[in-house]
Amino acid sequence: MAKKEQNESGFKKAGSIILTLIQIAIGLLKFGAFVLLIFVLLVMLGSSIPQNIQTGNVAVIPIEGIITTGDSGGFSSNTNSQAIVKLIDEASESDSIKAILLDLNSPGGTPVATDEIAQAILEVDKPVVAVIHEVGASGAFWIATSADYVFANRMSVTGSIGVQASHLEFGDFLEEYNVTYRKLTAGKYKDIGTIWREMSPEEQVVYQKVLDQLHTEFIKAVAKNRNLEESHVRSLATGMVFLGSEAKEFGFVDELGNKKDALKYIEQQLNITAKPVEYREQPGFLEEIAGLTSGSFYQIGRGVGSTLNNQEIITLT
Repeated sequence: MAKKEQNESGFKKAGSIILTLIQIAIGLLKFGAFVLLIFVLLVMLGSSIPQNIQTGNVAVIPIEGIITTGDSGGFSSNTNSQAIVKLIDEASESDSIKAILLDLNSPGGTPVATDEIAQAILEVDKPVVAVIHEVGASGAFWIATSADYVFANRMSVTGSIGVQASHLEFGDFLEEYNVTYRKLTAGKYKDIGTIWREMSPEEQVVYQKVLDQLHTEFIKAVAKNRNLEESHVRSLATGMVFLGSEAKEFGFVDELGNKKDALKYIEQQLNITAKPVEYREQPGFLEEIAGLTSGSFYQIGRGVGSTLNNQEIITLT
């Protein structure tokens, strides 16, 4: 009996220890959940506070990377045109903002995205000054010319007034490996620009016409924005880039300089002490979480997407 009582006592002690460990584990889980809850609330609170509430009288809006109408997904420094238009509108409507400074470092982007930003700039009643750093070419150059005054670093890359839609073709490759591309479309030119077959001479003419029309719109916009003769702009609209110093000679920029020079210019024009405040799109809480969890899948998804997407993309780059 004594041995049985000892065993029962041992079982009770073991059960008590296990119960205590379970209670400790539950407590730790509750504490962890509490800490996580506090973190979530802080992040959400931070996301809900207006990001452009800092004091300042010159709104600095960065335009970086490829300019598109879509979302870059937080994996690059690309610029979303809709986000930039929203920032321009906010700065334009703010009583404390006296001028807008566009901080450009971009090789260009899609025609629609470029036009959206350029049109938003032209509608602003306040002074808009553009500064081109290393690159302000093609679509970014178009945007710069929409500003009231343009600065460029003398060694920066500007210009590139042109349109492109080049792509690889794998028709011969498929034929070599006895793979057939079966065209199933409703509409004669529906698959024009596909990489799986060679473009016909007729299709090249059709496609070239579209590019030429976009090119003409580009030329007209630059000529109007810079108050230049259209013939002058067209003679330089070969798609080649210019150094900032050349761009000034051609009448495409007003001064050689940087952001500091641009702020001095604004001070002189408005008789104020320039206090720059950066306007930049801030990701929301869900976007922050998505950015933390989806990075490892990006390269795989990008590769698959690039393989499946056969649509031609026209860019001002």
